[in-house]
Amino acid sequence: MESKSCNNFISYVGLEEHEMQPLGSSRRNSLTENNVKLLPGEIFITKAQSVLMFSPVSDLNQGTSGILSVTNFKLTFITTDDTNGDDVGHQQNHLYGYMDTCLTNIEDIYVTVGDKKRKLVPGNTVPSKVKGIFIICKNLRTWSFSFKFSPIGDGKNLLQALVHHAFPSRHHLLFAYDYQEAYYSSLDKAVRLFRDISDWHYELERTVHNEKFRKFWRLSTVNIDFKLCRSLSRYIIVPASITDNQLMDAAKRFQGNRPPIWSWSSARGAALVKMSELSPLVANRIQENIMFENVRKSHPQKMPPLVLELNKGISVNLIAVAFSKFASLCTPEHIRQFWLQDNNFYSLLENTKWLKYVSYCLQKAVEACEHLHLGLSVILQEGAGTDLCCLVSSLVQLLLDPYFRTINGFQSLFQKEWVAGGHPFCDRLGHIAKRNSEKSPLLLLYLDCVWQLSQQFPAEFEFTETYLTTLWDAAHVSIFDTFIFNCEKDRVAAATDPEKPLTLRSVWDWREQFNEQDILLFYNPLYNSREIDSMEKRIIKPMYNIPSVELWTQCYFRWIPTLEIRNGGQNHIELYARLLRNEVNQLKMSINGNCTSPTSKSNSYSVQMNIDSFYPFSNKKVGNTCQVSITFTWKRKELPTTRNEERKFVSFFFSSRIYIVNTNGFLCKLLLICSV
Repeated sequence: MESKSCNNFISYVGLEEHEMQPLGSSRRNSLTENNVKLLPGEIFITKAQSVLMFSPVSDLNQGTSGILSVTNFKLTFITTDDTNGDDVGHQQNHLYGYMDTCLTNIEDIYVTVGDKKRKLVPGNTVPSKVKGIFIICKNLRTWSFSFKFSPIGDGKNLLQALVHHAFPSRHHLLFAYDYQEAYYSSLDKAVRLFRDISDWHYELERTVHNEKFRKFWRLSTVNIDFKLCRSLSRYIIVPASITDNQLMDAAKRFQGNRPPIWSWSSARGAALVKMSELSPLVANRIQENIMFENVRKSHPQKMPPLVLELNKGISVNLIAVAFSKFASLCTPEHIRQFWLQDNNFYSLLENTKWLKYVSYCLQKAVEACEHLHLGLSVILQEGAGTDLCCLVSSLVQLLLDPYFRTINGFQSLFQKEWVAGGHPFCDRLGHIAKRNSEKSPLLLLYLDCVWQLSQQFPAEFEFTETYLTTLWDAAHVSIFDTFIFNCEKDRVAAATDPEKPLTLRSVWDWREQFNEQDILLFYNPLYNSREIDSMEKRIIKPMYNIPSVELWTQCYFRWIPTLEIRNGGQNHIELYARLLRNEVNQLKMSINGNCTSPTSKSNSYSVQMNIDSFYPFSNKKVGNTCQVSITFTWKRKELPTTRNEERKFVSFFFSSRIYIVNTNGFLCKLLLICSV
């Protein structure tokens, strides 16, 4: 069998050639115009020749010459020595290359005219002479280009096209509506999208084990046609003591027509509930008290619920302001600005209040968990109930329910609380340009909180920080219905449009973007899957005070070369953990015998040892690297029959459930390996 090697420290199974056709190769190579690789439905708009691109945080004295082009999907830079990323050790995406950025990822564009720089917004007049542009992306990547040697007019034409297409004024101008690639979902069936009533039945039965407790809640179809609330899903779980007619009448008095909605229940019958606040036009709180009473009746011991008001001292706008200040620390334009910020970095960081809000969300989640663990129901309440309610309720369930710490569980949780819960992704991510911007990185704040949990409890989460960072990047790709709509009603309307129905593509179908070796980087080699079903034994309680909150360097600083640790960092710990797990697996197979049987199937893996701290996001050329070959064998009875089964086996292999008890010996061995 032919062995395939790659540039990641986890590679894919060496399958036969007819099995090894890269999923994205036909897409990116299906059409080429002006040397720009186009997706089906992607249209070339314009280009500028002889453009200089400067490295992030550089001294702007030397640049790389190339052609800068704009399509209806991306901004792309092509150099004369472009090798399509085949010799670099970073994450490969089927939809766009490393030297591309999706237009919906662009946050700000600054234009340089003479010695002055100003921000361009939609509707602004593009100057006739453009010296250069500086672009800040939503994922904090920066681009700096000079048109000093470009033909006259190239800079202006490109900038006009960029401003026009990067800030669409209507939802139907997003690339998802132009994308013409046929879609054959390979989404794992274990990921529940909560669009079918069966998913809600399953979740209610999974969490409420006691049938006596289950009778206190019921699954309602009152919103099947979105007549109750446009932002909620078609199916909702509500207190059994309230009828659909009463629910319809009560909802009118709450912001966004969102009455109390069930999210999760503990083994003792305590429920986690989300609801919006009363409408400002409602003078009395009678209806709110009636809703609280219905939640009380849904408790096995009829205990009154605890109400957590989430918008005290924090709001969507305050979070947006904090991140705007924080982003300026992560996107310096040149090396002088970087060092000026670095001299006072921690005081500047404190002034942004970003970590303060991370701490706040974790604190509210812990507070809710403590009451649920004691057997008290908790109601999370805020404004329209579509922002902090989604965030905190998701964190609560991560702390209490080990199932949601698996990859499939985490993705199901996201679908239940954020997608079905009606978080306005389109508005918060700024996919559509509006005068009164409602942008706010609630999603990033949540992912940061999850990252904090994964750092404090590294063996409790099946996914890695690379998975979380990749998810944040994917939120700015205008293809996945997960992030380009505000609610399920909008998704249904788009999918059933009689003139041009939209194909809904879930972001969780990771094969749409990545090959197997990149997907395997999502799996945590230290994950311990013991007792997944025993929720009470797996509760985690994080430290949430600000001194305990760390800075997520991979996500925020990966585009700043100055801060990258060459041949070091957390990635090396993961690498050696995977190697040690491989060693343990080899020993187990030797003990079990028959490893060298002629009927066995052997597969080789290539492990790249020479990696940096921001791998797989750094733009490092592979060059001379140390390669270690890993080989393992399947017995005849263990042979997977499909590529999907083989992928799952490999995922299991690299994130083996074997737990290394001797931590001191483990760390000593790591140090010995590192010192070789």
